Amino acid sequence: MIYLFDIDGTLTPSRLRIDPEFEQFFLQWMKDREVIFVTGSDKEKTVEQVGEKIWTRASRVYQSCGNAVYQGGQLIQKNHFDLSPELKTLLNEFIMYSECPEQFDNHIEERIGLVNFSPIGRSCPQEAREQYYKWDTKAKERQTFCRMIEDKFPELEATVGGQISIDIYPKGQNKAQVLEDLYGPITFFGDKCQPGGNDYPIVESMCRQLEQNRRHCVLHEVKSYHDTWNILKEYK
Repeated sequence: MIYLFDIDGTLTPSRLRIDPEFEQFFLQWMKDREVIFVTGSDKEKTVEQVGEKIWTRASRVYQSCGNAVYQGGQLIQKNHFDLSPELKTLLNEFIMYSECPEQFDNHIEERIGLVNFSPIGRSCPQEAREQYYKWDTKAKERQTFCRMIEDKFPELEATVGGQISIDIYPKGQNKAQVLEDLYGPITFFGDKCQPGGNDYPIVESMCRQLEQNRRHCVLHEVKSYHDTWNILKEYK
């Protein structure tokens, strides 16, 4: 069995360090299991969150929604995606017209194979991050921006990730691409599993494979690492 995990909101609080007690539990739980990570974040942010021990112990890590693949601590594969002037212009318009209560710096971040966009700005403090997420849960600003991006650039996909951002990449270069590399039954844990979330492409693809009897799949949609922790305690 392959155990496939999202990071943000699944193993850690969004953009925060893993809980120390859960870290020790998870390190033990990983032993003799094939554990793989898939996240929209880059390597540096992921190591910051889960720590070097957990990151290196994973069989493989798919960063940037699978557009940068690490194995044994080494980058073994990557996809390319360059931010076009037209997309950059649209994102800057979003910054200007965003109705979020506060804004900070670092709105547009180019990663391997994708662009991460945050209306509030990735430099926001944790309190502002929480406030934006609470506000956006009702306002659904990020979902609106995703639809606008896909309408203007039909060759791209835009999905909601984490608490404050949007992941943008060429069609097909979403998290579901990792399934092409993996063989055998899979158990997946993610928190953004609904349509529009960046875990949804995996869920959609796994459900399709399950219906077609192509692969045995188990899906766990969680709301926090506490849910993940409780579920993992049941695995012997």
